[in-house]
Amino acid sequence: MVWSDMEFQVLLMILFLCLTSERCEGKVNHKPSTCGYPPSQWCRSLEIAVECGVQKQCLELNATRPNSAAPPVEVTLYYESLCPGCRAFITQQLYPTWTLLKDIMRVNLVPYGNAQEMQNAVICQHGEPECHANLVEACILHMASHEAFHVINCMESASFVLTATQPCLQLFAPSMRWESISACVKGPLGHSLIHENAAKTRALNPAHTHVPWVTFNGVYTNEWEDQAMSSLFHLVCSLYKGGKPPACTGALRKLDRSFC
Repeated sequence: MVWSDMEFQVLLMILFLCLTSERCEGKVNHKPSTCGYPPSQWCRSLEIAVECGVQKQCLELNATRPNSAAPPVEVTLYYESLCPGCRAFITQQLYPTWTLLKDIMRVNLVPYGNAQEMQNAVICQHGEPECHANLVEACILHMASHEAFHVINCMESASFVLTATQPCLQLFAPSMRWESISACVKGPLGHSLIHENAAKTRALNPAHTHVPWVTFNGVYTNEWEDQAMSSLFHLVCSLYKGGKPPACTGALRKLDRSFC
């Protein structure tokens, strides 16, 4: 039997409830006290799976995923951290789509947008707070690895992006210390990351005229942008050249059955 990510997330939630319930009979006696990760991240790495006591289930998931020769659809978002349209696209289109289709898509985030890089400073469209938030998110993307997108979505979903940074890190990347992110923001690494994002944004062809600006496999078209803004999910499904996952087709999967 092959599990989709959606099905496995449901399995993890059931397992989570089982681990934390006194009525869980004969399966697992208790939730490991050292597990500091939410169920959605239990299979992010072998270390986390072992720590949370679900390595068997995670290994089964990886072993039963179909191998496809088709590369994932690469979705790159050029954005500003305090731009209302960017925040809406991340939280209402990009993150939900990635959650369902992460097996067939890869997301790259480039926080910079319409900023202007001067000789000794960066000027941002929404002022200094946005420059600082762009810098914080660039450091998180660089340092938090697999958990980064969860943290960014959490921040962009909040009323105040910067205020939400530490709570979102604690929730989705508990192993990442705020002191490390702060050191990146205040040091040369953070400024180097913003310079790289500025260079990536300036290199766009055609040049970006607004944000959010989205490319697919490195290509931008007005048609794809229109589709992405209304239903990124269906666009990613249509662009993927391999076998469509059940989430794209809406097909019911036939489960293995046995009788006694």
